[in-house]
Amino acid sequence: MVYGGTDVEEIQLNEETFWSGQPYDNNSHESLEKLPDVRRLIFEGKEMEATKLLDRYFMKGPHGMKFLPMGSVKLSLGHKDVSSYERALNLADATATTSYIYNNVRYERTVFASLADNVIVCQMKAGKKGALAFGTDFTSQLSAEVTSDVVTSDKGQISMLSATIDGVEQEGIKAGLKADCRILLKTDGKVAWRSNGLDVTGATTATLYIVAATNFVNYHDISGDAAEKTRQTLGALQGMPYKKLLSRHIRKYQEQYGRVSLVLDSEANSNLPTDERLKAFEKDPSDFGLVSLMMQYGRYLLISSSQPGGQPANLQGVWNDKVDAPWDSKYTININAEMNYWPALIGNLAETQMPFFSMVKDLSETGAKTAQTMYGCKGWMAHHNTDIWRIAGPVDGTPWGIFPTGGAWLATHIWQHYLFTGDKAFLAQYYPVLKGAADFLLDYMQEYPATGEVKQAAGWLVTVPTVSPEHGPEGKGTNVTAGSTMDNQIVFDILFATAKAAKILGEDDSSFFNLQSSIDKLPPMQVGRYGQLQEWIIDADNPKDEHRHISQLYGLYPSNQISPYSHPDLFTAAANTLNQRGDMATGWSLGWKTNFWARMLDGNHAFRIIKNMLHLLPNDSKAREFPLGRTYPNLFDAHPPFQIDGNFGVSAGICEMLVQSHDGAVHLLPALPDEWKSGEVKGLRARGGFIVNEQWSDGKLLKAEVTSTIGGTLRLRSYVPLEGKRLKEAVGDCPNDLFAPAQIREPLHSPELKDFQLLPLRKVYEYDLDTTAGKTYRIKASSHIQ
Repeated sequence: MVYGGTDVEEIQLNEETFWSGQPYDNNSHESLEKLPDVRRLIFEGKEMEATKLLDRYFMKGPHGMKFLPMGSVKLSLGHKDVSSYERALNLADATATTSYIYNNVRYERTVFASLADNVIVCQMKAGKKGALAFGTDFTSQLSAEVTSDVVTSDKGQISMLSATIDGVEQEGIKAGLKADCRILLKTDGKVAWRSNGLDVTGATTATLYIVAATNFVNYHDISGDAAEKTRQTLGALQGMPYKKLLSRHIRKYQEQYGRVSLVLDSEANSNLPTDERLKAFEKDPSDFGLVSLMMQYGRYLLISSSQPGGQPANLQGVWNDKVDAPWDSKYTININAEMNYWPALIGNLAETQMPFFSMVKDLSETGAKTAQTMYGCKGWMAHHNTDIWRIAGPVDGTPWGIFPTGGAWLATHIWQHYLFTGDKAFLAQYYPVLKGAADFLLDYMQEYPATGEVKQAAGWLVTVPTVSPEHGPEGKGTNVTAGSTMDNQIVFDILFATAKAAKILGEDDSSFFNLQSSIDKLPPMQVGRYGQLQEWIIDADNPKDEHRHISQLYGLYPSNQISPYSHPDLFTAAANTLNQRGDMATGWSLGWKTNFWARMLDGNHAFRIIKNMLHLLPNDSKAREFPLGRTYPNLFDAHPPFQIDGNFGVSAGICEMLVQSHDGAVHLLPALPDEWKSGEVKGLRARGGFIVNEQWSDGKLLKAEVTSTIGGTLRLRSYVPLEGKRLKEAVGDCPNDLFAPAQIREPLHSPELKDFQLLPLRKVYEYDLDTTAGKTYRIKASSHIQ
């Protein structure tokens, strides 16, 4: 984090493997014996009694370790009265710049975090020779030992600060990690060494090279040598001038960022400072360029916080300045960690998922122990939270922690990656993880007994105990339940994906019957008495409850189980649920709602949600003064407090407004707001291995280009007739299984449901095109009037 100070500049540092504690697990060894009692009580409708057993015998802790701030580089400049001040983040090249005039001298700083060379670089320049003078210090909120030294090389002497930062103990888990940070200073000025700092005088330029590492190797090994890691990184930089480092950084970054562009037809306030632009948007949301900026900012943040070989983005990404961060800045896997990766596929950043998949693989190992120890089940599972040590037991408390499908939700991303890429080698690599999630669910689920509280549920296979994330049914006094709608939807996705993957890979088909028969016994979705999609198997939704979690709509997004074409009743019920929950919520929830309304094919409503998100919150201390504030001045998402998932959610949602591919076809401009009259988007990914460019005017598609990466049939869906070479009107189901809609059970309707009117749907046109890998196909709106 670059603060842009003139008196004192601060570059606040995080190292993604610097966490509290050391390898451990949090599995209860008392839960298995009490599991039958818990299930019996839940089936009898005595959920509060079951909750007491869960609190006592399942929630044993520890409750997760925390992501730590490493420290800060402080540059003491003493420039207090400055003019012509400007600071900026350039998303096109991922550089942060600060410039101003002090005593008639112009000063400039450029900072970047190089993906290519694993170093943070800060170059400082003065417009007058010898005018640059500053002190350099390393500070940390944690215990740290700092020394200054001179490094002699064939290029002469280089000044260096070295810091060793101690990790911390948490909940009885002793600190096992130390961080090593080194700051090299190259300058044309004079350097004076202090015991724990460096002072520069008479310089025109100075460049800092900041590297860091810890002794973390993996979730069960902390035998690494942090100092050796930083020495190796610095060694690789030897002889590499600043311009080359900058060039390598930009090239590496732009290879990912440059794949997608979005231009909307108004950037009315693009010259305003970002905080003023954000504030102006509240009164005049015609600055559509701010929307495209938010989409690209999400992509920038994902590139910057998740790269192959590293750790996945956590609750604050990699940007945490607090020793006690909100929710420990862990991985909350009942929505937030998954949301972090929603822009990865549609936003053409598939490789950013690799740390996420690595974490899922780790959890399939630790979670196998949890499944066996706590529940006596095969396969693997994780609850609603994890950390760098890949714990899989429940944390925080029963209302949040007893969520047995957290690991399964993570595993659905494996199947989605395959649908977008068609990468069978990837699918084969992660098939054991997918199958392990299915194995657990098949063991964990129970048939709802005929003697249970909900008579119509008899014979249904349900997860029990479970919760619908962080929310409970009206009148029960607890979140604990059996077979929440979200669980049923996640289970469907995992069992279906496992069966399909097994066939694709030619795996043993002995389990096919078990998978399919279990799918057939899952609870159907239900339309409740208020016309809502029920969140639980009992009709207990409160239509005036505006809770931030809308977990029962997982089937709408990110899944594909609620379709306007195959199940218009569920589609209508989803709209009713969304309207009942309202258009305001926490920042991350607004990110989810943007995707929901995009999937509802309602671009105007999706844009309304985006407008609600783009309300300024200057800082957390002013939350009461700005009760609607959901975006900080630097465009970080505000829950409040800061959570990065909302940035990723709205980024994905904007993409979903422009192209969708989950329901039998690639739908061009499925949810375009009326206000976005004209624009152009390039590089979005669709399932089936397609890359989509679109241009529109007067709210209608003009033309599109689709590049096929793996070949196969492309089915296009559009609100306007299309024409193009070899394009033919579609007949029947799409032959490309990568677009296949979900084949779910017929939903049930409450006998109390009255005046239930299905939503009207716009007319669509569908076409098929047989494609060849590597070729681009051009389509345009038909000139024929229909």
